[in-house]
Amino acid sequence: MALLEDKDRRTLETYLAEHLLHPVTLRFFTQELECETCREVRMLLEEVVRLSPLLRLEVHNFVLDREVAAAFRIDKIPAFTVEGEKDYGIRFFGIPSGYEFSGFIETLVFVSQRTTDLSEDTRAFLKALTKDVTLQVFVTPTCPFCPQAVVLAHKMAFESDRVSSSMVEILEFPHLAYRYGVRAVPKIVLNETVALEGAVPEAFLVQKIIEVAS
Repeated sequence: MALLEDKDRRTLETYLAEHLLHPVTLRFFTQELECETCREVRMLLEEVVRLSPLLRLEVHNFVLDREVAAAFRIDKIPAFTVEGEKDYGIRFFGIPSGYEFSGFIETLVFVSQRTTDLSEDTRAFLKALTKDVTLQVFVTPTCPFCPQAVVLAHKMAFESDRVSSSMVEILEFPHLAYRYGVRAVPKIVLNETVALEGAVPEAFLVQKIIEVAS
């Protein structure tokens, strides 16, 4: 049974044909015997990849391919990367369903176009970073503001080799919601030390990156 309805599939196929410019690889990590939602995530990725010749899916067994998982810093599943000319440090942990699906598609587009709409000042700042910054964005599928936070963080990762960004769907990883005290979403955690709630503006997130990287 397909996850995308026929009408939505046709609309998305047309959208991707109009907006994708360069190849994008989705690197999916799974272990279906141990992961309740891995099968659903794989189905979704397969359906999306079939809609464009510029999209490619690679599947890795989280246990058997543990060296690959370690190389891509994958410590939980289901998980997948979004890569273009290189690995930008963009990660999705959990299924990008509900409102989060739009954020997933937007990420595919800017990675394929090899550019973001971040300001020139932000891009220059990110390229000049000398310390690593990790952004974890905690979300749920029913949160309308979460995709905005996820895409902003992913754009930051795209623009800097020092920044990595992860969407974390808390219904699939409740222990992480407990660990980071997630009581409202979206919640962004920077370097395990600074936390923000809400879909914050670009300039505000830059200020917090300055704070953790100083």
